[in-house]
Amino acid sequence: MMEKILLATMNPGKVREIRSLLRELPVEVLTPGDVGITLQVVEEGKTYAENAGLKALAFARASGLISLGDDTGLEVDALGGAPGLYSARYVSLAGASDADRRAYLLEKLRDLPRPWTARFRCNIAIAAADGTVIITEGVCEGEIIPEERGMHGFGYDPVFLVTGVGKTMAELTLTEKNRLSHRARAIRAAIPSLLSLL
Repeated sequence: MMEKILLATMNPGKVREIRSLLRELPVEVLTPGDVGITLQVVEEGKTYAENAGLKALAFARASGLISLGDDTGLEVDALGGAPGLYSARYVSLAGASDADRRAYLLEKLRDLPRPWTARFRCNIAIAAADGTVIITEGVCEGEIIPEERGMHGFGYDPVFLVTGVGKTMAELTLTEKNRLSHRARAIRAAIPSLLSLL
């Protein structure tokens, strides 16, 4: 029988990427909707690792399943590392979309000299109901460009040009993204710990 693990996210883009990254493991990857859990975890940590851990542990305790949490941020050097921890909440407008956040970011950068070097940073937390939490990290270097390119991905992907590739994150296929991205690197680093907990 396949082991079940729970993703501590409702973000469909993250679910698609993580399921693809874990597809060769002997696990069934479930979403909160699959197990009937609706949790709103307050991301009050001071780091990506703390936020990822808070989410993973809350879902592990609610479900009794090993849970995988993710916290990711875009760090733009010209903005002193912003939006960083607040990447998903960069626009305070209720109901703000990914497009609103990208537009706001480009507006903040408009008068600053290029290149706008940046990186995506992702922390993955694997948590068990007994309180065990294991954290891994992945980073993808790049730069912000002033025009959106690509139809894939989500969030800031269309304006993030991946270093050495010549494509934005949104121009990468899922296979390419799962080789190069911050989340892919953090997940690959987490797989040995995940297997040890099964």
